[in-house]
Parts: sequence; structure tokens; C-alpha cells
Amino acid sequence: QLQLVESGGGLVQPGESLRLSCTASGFTLDNYAIGWFRQAPGKEREGVSCISTSGSRLNYANSVKGRFTISRDNAKNTVYLQMNSLKLEDTGVYYCAADGIATLLLTPLVYDYWGQGTQVTVSS
Repeated sequence: QLQLVESGGGLVQPGESLRLSCTASGFTLDNYAIGWFRQAPGKEREGVSCISTSGSRLNYANSVKGRFTISRDNAKNTVYLQMNSLKLEDTGVYYCAADGIATLLLTPLVYDYWGQGTQVTVSS
């Protein structure tokens, strides 16, 4: 069974950091571009960042550029999202997703497999 599992979410104060992890089971991530998305209550799911199969190409939403860093360790079958200088508006459920075509688009429709999400809450 193909499965993605996110971890690392939590409750932090503004300005703090979190590192999210996305681990695959049932398939190897190195054949897929991986994206991170988030969804706040009452809002549509939005793309945050994505990374190519080799990790050489990255894409970030303007809202997180300079604060978030995506990386991958194919040997560990894991993709990370380092989130620094967190803001209140970063709050939401964060999902990772796998794109077999590796479009590097931050559009949910091109992604084939999704995790269940991990909650990130930034609150003072």
C-alpha cells in the first residue's frame, strides 16, 4: 500500500521553528517530486514548496521564501520542510504529496499521493 506520513507538527510561538518530515512506505520517493501544501480553516489548500526527484530544483510560494527550506534524503525515503520565523498565518494542516510527473508546480491537482497531514499552530 502506497502511503505518505507527515510528522513534526506542533504548537509554537511566532518567530520559532519547526521541521516537518514526510516519509513514504510502499514505494520509493526518489521517483517523485514532492510537494508540501497547507490548509487553514475555511481556506483552500495552497502550495508551500516542492522539490525535484534529485533535490536540485526547488520551488517556494512567495509567502514562505526566505523562511522555509525544503530538502530530501532519498536514502531515508524522507523529505523535510524546515520552517523558520513562523508567523500566525502559517497555521494550518500541512500535507506532503508525491508527483510522478515531477512538474514542480504548486498545484494540488498534479499530485498523485497524499499524506494525512500534520497540524501546525503558531500562536502567541
